[in-house]
Amino acid sequence: MDGILFLAVVALGIVAMAQGQRLRALTRRIEWLESAPRAQSQPTRAAEPAPPPPRPAPAAITPPVQRAEAPPPPPEPDPEPEPDRPSLESLIGARLPVWIGAVALVVAGFFLVRYAVEIGLLTPAVRTILAALFAVILVGASEAARRIPALAEDHRIAQALAGAGIASSYATLYIAAALYNLIGPLPAFMLMIGVTALGLFLALRHGPPTAVLALAGGFIAPLVAGYDAAGIGPLLVYLGLFTAALFGLAIHRGWGWLALAATLVGFGWVNFLLVALEPTRLTGPAAFVIALALAATLALPRAGYTSAWLRTAPLVAGLIQLLIFAPALTFDAFAWSFYLILAAAALILAWRDERHLPGALAALGLSLVLLAAALVAPDHGATFIAAPVLALVFAVPGLVLLDRARSWAIIALGGIAGPVLLANVLEPSRLADWHWAALELFAAALAFVVSWRRRAATDTHDPGLIGGALTAAILFATAVGQLVAIEWIGAIFGIATLGLGLWARHTGDRALLMLPALGIAAVLIAAIEPILDYALLLAQSLSGEGVTAPLLPALAEAFRALVPLIATIALLAPDSRQFGRLRNTALGIGTAAVLLLLYHLAKLPLAIASDARFESLGFIERAAITHALFAAAFLLRSRLPAIALPLFGLALGRLIWFDLIVLNPLFVAQQVSLFPLALHIALAGFWLYRFLPQPIATRAAIAAALLTTLAAVRQAAHGGIITGSIGTGENYGYSIALLLLALAGLTLGIRSGSRDLRLAGLGLLTFVTLKVFLIDAAALDGLLRILSFLGLGIALIGIGWVYRRFLAARPKASVANT
Repeated sequence: MDGILFLAVVALGIVAMAQGQRLRALTRRIEWLESAPRAQSQPTRAAEPAPPPPRPAPAAITPPVQRAEAPPPPPEPDPEPEPDRPSLESLIGARLPVWIGAVALVVAGFFLVRYAVEIGLLTPAVRTILAALFAVILVGASEAARRIPALAEDHRIAQALAGAGIASSYATLYIAAALYNLIGPLPAFMLMIGVTALGLFLALRHGPPTAVLALAGGFIAPLVAGYDAAGIGPLLVYLGLFTAALFGLAIHRGWGWLALAATLVGFGWVNFLLVALEPTRLTGPAAFVIALALAATLALPRAGYTSAWLRTAPLVAGLIQLLIFAPALTFDAFAWSFYLILAAAALILAWRDERHLPGALAALGLSLVLLAAALVAPDHGATFIAAPVLALVFAVPGLVLLDRARSWAIIALGGIAGPVLLANVLEPSRLADWHWAALELFAAALAFVVSWRRRAATDTHDPGLIGGALTAAILFATAVGQLVAIEWIGAIFGIATLGLGLWARHTGDRALLMLPALGIAAVLIAAIEPILDYALLLAQSLSGEGVTAPLLPALAEAFRALVPLIATIALLAPDSRQFGRLRNTALGIGTAAVLLLLYHLAKLPLAIASDARFESLGFIERAAITHALFAAAFLLRSRLPAIALPLFGLALGRLIWFDLIVLNPLFVAQQVSLFPLALHIALAGFWLYRFLPQPIATRAAIAAALLTTLAAVRQAAHGGIITGSIGTGENYGYSIALLLLALAGLTLGIRSGSRDLRLAGLGLLTFVTLKVFLIDAAALDGLLRILSFLGLGIALIGIGWVYRRFLAARPKASVANT
């Protein structure tokens, strides 16, 4: 009841203050209108015309007409000299002592009365009368100081005495009504209005210093007398009327600082009561917060503040203050009604003046924070009644005023989606799944209405167009997700993403075309579990683990997770505008998903789940996957080069990393008889030659031919498993094979004119010669050594003769280049 009574009284005071201000403005307007006709009816007195000249006689010369000159304008008054700025000496020596003395008078009076109370010297009635006499004496002294010539020279004395008298009057009234109950509530209210009127009169008469002391005295008086002596209701009414009086004075005189100070001290009192009172007694202070926030929001602009953030600050501060109050009030109906009233006031102010829209947005955000806090609290109170009301409070004005400003779209979407999503996520058991689904589908339709109505917006990144589409997609996915198993959530996200893409293609909005990328991210997150399984498998494989089939996720799970991702990207990709700047990223994600599924399918036929199966089938499985990647890159290089190049890099990386480093058949036992190692390397050289540009392709083919020759000799010497040491026959086989390869390279280089082939043949021939002299011949004796050197010498001489004739037949310029 205290809170309701307080709100009624303060509301009446605010209305009276506002009506009084309007009455004064109308009175000034009427006076101006009455004076305007009188001013216009009086003609401006012009210079008297000169008398007409006499009629000239015949043959007489007519004298020139003398025109009366207008009187010169009156001289402008001399400008008033600007007052000198106070020096530090005058401030410390003349001003501060006066104000400190005034404060000391008030404090002395307070403590004198308090001391008399403590020693039992004075009765309550006598104490109150003495305090009232002290206040009257101070006010009278201020008037006397204005009239005594010796004191009138320093107007600060009258100001200080008047301020001290007002502060003492407030303290006396509070002591009489709240502490001693000498007067009833109604007479106390009447006297408080009288003291407030006196304070306004004296502040108008003496200026800002008196207002400062009145402000300080009025707010400190309850602390000195005991803030809880007569209950919280009278205290809050006192604070409300006093603050309203200060706002009225600030508006009348244009003292914005006074309105701001009254607001800050008012919120300070609220926070003091929040700490000092029990939660059951906080209803009245919460009501005071509403009145203070609204009054300050209205008063600050009228007192001269034009800053947008300062206009909104009291309203936001009130919302935050109520957010702090709400848990103590256990989220009951009072707490929610206070918050909803303040939120509605923020919306009304924004409707009347768009400069208050930041306050409405802040009200939306803080309301959703309060709703989330209430839903996770042990005692929900009236939250489930307040949630739909909260949705209506924001959604309805947002939809109605959607075309006025961009911020109304945000307010509408927050009211449409915020409460229902928070309630569904934090308290899903409150309703059945199909109930939640119905509510969210209805909210999704409203959100799409917002986007539809803003489809013709010319602003970039319009929050109604983009936010409405995104909110509708989220609500749709959440609604349908209530009705299907969690395993299919990726498919639901994919459908919502397709809807976003179709709407974006219809509107052509560049920012809206980026939204499907968010949908792809959602589908990817839904597939996180099998993707993590694949990541673990790839990490194990890269470290050299051959048995990886047991790490594969279930095929059905992989398809449910990755097929929606692939299908969504594939259906949207033909429109080149989809995904915006993230198009390449989206296509890369889709390609990676396809490769993961194909890799999974490629691992299934052989199902290498043991070391024995890896030894017999690991190489052929690995080679088949590598050449499949090479073939796909080769086929796609002209149509989809953006995909072909990563595929080729992946195949080449597999060839180098697995076959030459971590799983090289020379060191890790693997069967290479079913798919010979030489054929594997030769086929890789073919892909390199066909895919890479010249001259890189030729050099890569030469390297592949060299490795193929070595692999053929190795497999011929060892069979299917090529691990082990190098024997004598194998060693000679390398020399013969490399010599033949060098001769083939020279021959092809000479016939084709390829300098790279000729240089490779000569280099390889040099290497074979050194090998034969240093390694092979050293192990021979007798006739075999002679024959080997003889054959090598004849071969080298023949090669030199042939190569010399080739060089001689070429032009000199070509020889120089060679």
